[in-house]
This record gives sequence, structure tokens and C-alpha cells, in this order.
Amino acid sequence: MQEFLRNYYWILSLMVEAIAAITALICYKKYKHTTAKYFIYFLLYVFICETIALYPNLVKNGILSFLEDTVFRRNFWWSTLFWCVGSPLFYMFFYLKLIKSTKIKKVVKILAVVFILFSIGTIVLNLDDFFISFSIPILIFGEFIILFLASVYFYEMLQSDDIINFYKSIYFYISSIVFVWLLITTPLVFYDIYFTTADWNFIILKWQIFLLANIFMYLTFSFSLLWCNPENR
Repeated sequence: MQEFLRNYYWILSLMVEAIAAITALICYKKYKHTTAKYFIYFLLYVFICETIALYPNLVKNGILSFLEDTVFRRNFWWSTLFWCVGSPLFYMFFYLKLIKSTKIKKVVKILAVVFILFSIGTIVLNLDDFFISFSIPILIFGEFIILFLASVYFYEMLQSDDIINFYKSIYFYISSIVFVWLLITTPLVFYDIYFTTADWNFIILKWQIFLLANIFMYLTFSFSLLWCNPENR
């Protein structure tokens, strides 16, 4: 199992992301007049960025060997930018179109500014770490923002007539899936200091949890896009 995950973890993750991206493209016409179209763009963005994140393999294989002695030989900087920073910013943009409360929208806009400034400050003050590891403070801050946004969406749904047909709402499925995925994966972030080759047992455990969580998330996204009806939001 250890050898299998070492060789195929990223390929398996990319495969389920590809399934979600292809399903999103197939369903684009169905959702092109709704807010859900932005989520389709996001799934495509994630797949493209995750594909680019595999570039260290090309450094090892010689095609990008000119990066071998540079800070760009690893992909931590890229993953921090597109996922740790990009993902929370997308969800703030996305939920601004779903949340109805004017006060909460103002809070989200303020959070967006604070998050951007916090991210820039964290990267600048820890520039060396930016190229050799994920930025845990940015990651945790961003994940708690997404959990907050999903919670607000659930609260507003419970207070409205939308709860009657929640099982047909693509936004309900997106929020539920992301919420569960974050509850599963966020606790692992606090143990990231043990993510070293000195402890392969923890690395394999973490890869197993993330792989199963990603399979659940992206396949359920695919099912939701196919199952749900477009909503005019």
C-alpha cells in the first residue's frame, strides 16, 4: 500500500478531479444562466491548477531540469497560491451571490480584504518557507472562512422556503460536500509537522484520508451536477 500510494496518489486524485471537470463541462449548458456556472469554472480551474502542480515530476525527468537549482523546483508556492489563497477567495465570491443578508455580505467583503492582506503579509514575512512548505496559517484561516460561509448558507436555507426542495438544490450539495470535506481534512493540518519522510506511517495515513475524501467530494460533485435542477440565483 505504501509503495502504491507513493507512486499513484497524485494520479488517482487527478483522475477524480478530471471526472468532476468533465462532468462540469457536460452540464455547463444546463447551469449557464445560474450562479452554479461559477462553480463549474472553479472545478475546471482546480483540475488545470492541479495538473500544473505536477510539474516537479518534469524537473526530475529532465524536461524542466533548469529549475533543479531554483526555489521553483518544488510546487509548494504554486499550491499555496492557487489552493490556500485562491480557493477561499472563490468561495467568498461564490457565497456572496447566494447569501441574502446584507450585513453578512458586508462581513464577507471585509473578510476578503483581511484574508488577502493576511496572505500577502504571511508570504512576505515567511518567504523562505513559501517555497518549501504549505502556509499553514493561510490554509487554516481560509478553511475556517469557507466553513463560516457554508454555515451561513445553511442557516439562511433553514429560515426560508428553500428548505422544502433542498434535495434538488445544487448549492445545498456543494455546501454540504465542502463542509464535510473540511471537517475531515482540517484536523490533519494541525499535525502537518509530522508530514516528513521520517514518519511514513503518518504520510500514508494522511494520503489515504485525503484520497478517500477527494474521491467522495469530486464524485459527489459530479453526481450533484447531473442530478440537480438549475436555480435562478
